[in-house]
Amino acid sequence: MFESGEAVARAFFDRWNVGDADGIGALFAEDADFVNVVGFWWRSRKAIRKVHDYGFRRIFQNARVEIAELAVRELTPDIHIVHTVSALDGQSGPGASKTGRRVAVISMVTRRGPSGFEIVSCQNTDRVEGADTHVVDSGGFRPASYRL
Repeated sequence: MFESGEAVARAFFDRWNVGDADGIGALFAEDADFVNVVGFWWRSRKAIRKVHDYGFRRIFQNARVEIAELAVRELTPDIHIVHTVSALDGQSGPGASKTGRRVAVISMVTRRGPSGFEIVSCQNTDRVEGADTHVVDSGGFRPASYRL
C-alpha cells in the first residue's frame, strides 16, 4: 500500500485531519507502540485506534494538524525513521475552552511489510518554546529554562 516511511507518515496526518480512527489504526503494525505527549503508552493497533477514536470525539473534533517539516532516515531499504514537526490548531479545551496552537515533534519507526510500509512505533512530543526541560516542584509539573 505505502512505498515508503514518508508515505505512511503523511497518510497518518491526512487521516488524522479527517478524524479517521479506523484509518489511523490500519497504518500501524498489529503489535505497534504509540507514546503520546503526556507519556501514555499504547501497545497494539487496537489500542491506538481506540485512543484516537476517543480523541476525535472528545478533544480534537475541530482540530487540524499541518506538517511544517519532515525528514526521513533510511536505516535499511525496509526500515525508515520519520521525524516531523507539526502544528495543531483547533483543539477543544476542558469545558469547551479555547486553546492555542501546539507544536510537536512526532517520531515514527516504519517498516516494509507484505502490503507496504507500516508504523511500528510512534512518539508524539510537544515542543515547549523557551524550555530546556520540565521540573516538578511545589508548583507542580512545569516547563523550565536554565538560560541566562
